[in-house]
Amino acid sequence: MNLINGKEVADSLKAVIAAQVNEMTAAGCRAPHLVAILVGDDGASQTYVGHKERMCTEVGFRSTVLRFEESVTQDFLLGEIEKLNNDAEVDGFIVQLPLPGHISEQRVIEAIDPRKDVDGFHPVNTGRMISGLPSYLPATPDGILELLKYYKIETVGKNCVVIGRSNIVGRPIANLLSQKGRDCTVTVCHSRTHNLSQTVAQADIVIAAIGIAEFVTADMVKPGAVVVDVGITRVPSEKTKSGWKLLGDVKFDEVAPKCSYITPVPGGVGPMTIISLMKNTLKAAKREIYK
Repeated sequence: MNLINGKEVADSLKAVIAAQVNEMTAAGCRAPHLVAILVGDDGASQTYVGHKERMCTEVGFRSTVLRFEESVTQDFLLGEIEKLNNDAEVDGFIVQLPLPGHISEQRVIEAIDPRKDVDGFHPVNTGRMISGLPSYLPATPDGILELLKYYKIETVGKNCVVIGRSNIVGRPIANLLSQKGRDCTVTVCHSRTHNLSQTVAQADIVIAAIGIAEFVTADMVKPGAVVVDVGITRVPSEKTKSGWKLLGDVKFDEVAPKCSYITPVPGGVGPMTIISLMKNTLKAAKREIYK
């Protein structure tokens, strides 16, 4: 069993991005500028945005966070998005999800200029991705691809089962792995799939993104499979000082011995999501996708 070290892969990509930013600024160009919009005081969202701010500093980006009260109106938020769309000093921006219930997440996503949509959620970028055109890829699927590439894990002709059909992870990673060059045969399963365990057991590569702690058990994984665990669920624990621990969608201790490669939780896919956002922001600054 080989452990896939997401931090190691992220650090290697971070060094590449930082070197490119140094080249840009040395040539007289300004550093890429990423803006994050944070609505409300959700603890997980605040932590995630804080990680993004630190990563921006480490790679040499300019970083701005716009914080608004949970009571902010949708119209006001859309107005702020329009300002960012028209700000030539802003290369890319994200609106941290989830948003309060009175704000339509889809309306907000569609209001973002696709050229600055570094989360890769806008329908234009989704359509470009599905068509195999250059686009901003959603962070987690892009991070998974980088992990497979770094560890030279063969995808051509392999059977891949994706557990979960979200627009953020399941659907895009299924599409990306099936495209020419990666050439996986992909099956997408979800909570209503019949004979799910038997289907997963046929996979050479398992992408677990269903959001249920320890859902994938040893009997569902064939010997030698590659398992990528996207899930992260916080559960109470009497064994930790904090009183809780993080679990993935895979029952790691019993599944790992059967695998050729497996991602841990934490430390697997997680570190890759923010570095993928940095990649997209650098592309935006260089006008690599939209000239």
